[in-house]
Amino acid sequence: MGKPLNFLHLDMDAFYASVEERDNPSLKGKPVIVGGRSNRGIVTTCNYEARKFGVHSAMPIFMAKELCPRGIFISGRMSRYQEVSKQVFTILRGISSKIEPLSIDEAYMDISQIPLRPEQIRDLIKEKVYRKTGLTLSIGVSYNKFLAKLASDWNKPNGFMIITEEMMPDILFPLSIKKVYGIGAKSQKKLNAIGIYTIEDLYSLEEGLLVDLFGKGGVEIYERIRGIDRRQIETSRERKSIGVERTFRPTRDRKVLMNYLKEFSYELEMDLSKKDLHGKTLTVKIKDEDFISHTKSKTYNHYIYEGDEIYSLATALFQDMVYDKSLRLIGISLSNLLDKSMEQLSFFSSQKNG
Repeated sequence: MGKPLNFLHLDMDAFYASVEERDNPSLKGKPVIVGGRSNRGIVTTCNYEARKFGVHSAMPIFMAKELCPRGIFISGRMSRYQEVSKQVFTILRGISSKIEPLSIDEAYMDISQIPLRPEQIRDLIKEKVYRKTGLTLSIGVSYNKFLAKLASDWNKPNGFMIITEEMMPDILFPLSIKKVYGIGAKSQKKLNAIGIYTIEDLYSLEEGLLVDLFGKGGVEIYERIRGIDRRQIETSRERKSIGVERTFRPTRDRKVLMNYLKEFSYELEMDLSKKDLHGKTLTVKIKDEDFISHTKSKTYNHYIYEGDEIYSLATALFQDMVYDKSLRLIGISLSNLLDKSMEQLSFFSSQKNG
């Protein structure tokens, strides 16, 4: 008997585009691209019809138009996506109290205390989400975070996959090395240059060689493909900060990066609103193509929670950051958190005592 399958990862299918299709059924079956109509914008997401033409997130709109001239380009409606996301997370928290949101449309769930088989939990989640929102999602289940997330991407859209300890490592062997979190385009080229293309090829390398190639990240890569991931589910109650970050194809385009900052600012506003929190310390995080991370933080003398203000302050922090390589991740987080009602209580208390 293998390790218990306690980790579930779920990912809404082409979330923004699916919401648009649900709200406007005439879009179904057509290539839908969300991200604005201006050629200077970027693709936030697109449906699977558009992906057949080679369109993908973070791609410049002008390029998407060249690849898919008959695509339907839609400006994003963040408030609508937030509304639907809130419905989805309300459903999830009704199934398990141990939820770790990763973004507006993605989360981990600890299913160790649910007295149902993974297939029954899958059916329960999918049925409730579809009945409430009309949307589908893909689910992966495994004995750690890395494999659960990998499994959720296995049969998209509307997919389901279980990866057990007994299936390891053979099930991973045919996959491209780019499927391993921690291996970006530059790392992939470096490995390809020494004849490493699949996870089976990668598995043959000694840990010391991976450390020589990638530093500390080499240890994580070595362990991940052997099914080792010690991270646990972090619920919102345990978090000292709330943030949004995303990995994308490496880019130096500041317009693309600023668009991500803007999108994340409103996602962060929604997360704060759901938890009735605000905070004083804002942090911007970037990771370059070599997986080197940099952060810049500032603590303000007032609490912040509104998307417009978060975006304005995050922009100022980002513009002060120095980097000379393409970025593959950007994120923002807010810490030094306080429940809004607590601040009101302290305010009234000081008024009373003053």
